[in-house]
Amino acid sequence: MLLSGALFALFMTGFWLYCLTDAILTPAPWCRGLSQRAWVVLIAVTFIGGAVAWFIVRRPTRDPARIVTPVPPRGAHNGGAAGSQYWTDADDAAARHPAGRGNLTGRPGAPKGPDDDPAFLRALGQAIRRNPPVS
Repeated sequence: MLLSGALFALFMTGFWLYCLTDAILTPAPWCRGLSQRAWVVLIAVTFIGGAVAWFIVRRPTRDPARIVTPVPPRGAHNGGAAGSQYWTDADDAAARHPAGRGNLTGRPGAPKGPDDDPAFLRALGQAIRRNPPVS
């Protein structure tokens, strides 16, 4: 019982510190309801009550100005040349990286996963045949 109370107190202290730090680091125009100073004072004085209020009322998690635009179709670039309006060399590098391949889903015939790639399945089959199961 004592351990669970101590863990709960530790969690609430961490939550309070997170909310206080978030309120201090949030730009003043983004604070909703009260001014930034009022939020910091409210969180510091009321401890958990102010922290919960800040957590509920704080700025939205998504900034509408930072919405990512979709990648143009693959045919809209000129091979990554310096004068390309849409597609850059960095986009080509990201497209070659496994994490960036999701941007090229419109490309016909591109595998969507390892189990859709015939070369991967062929290599996997060869590896299985070379290494028989251990009994």
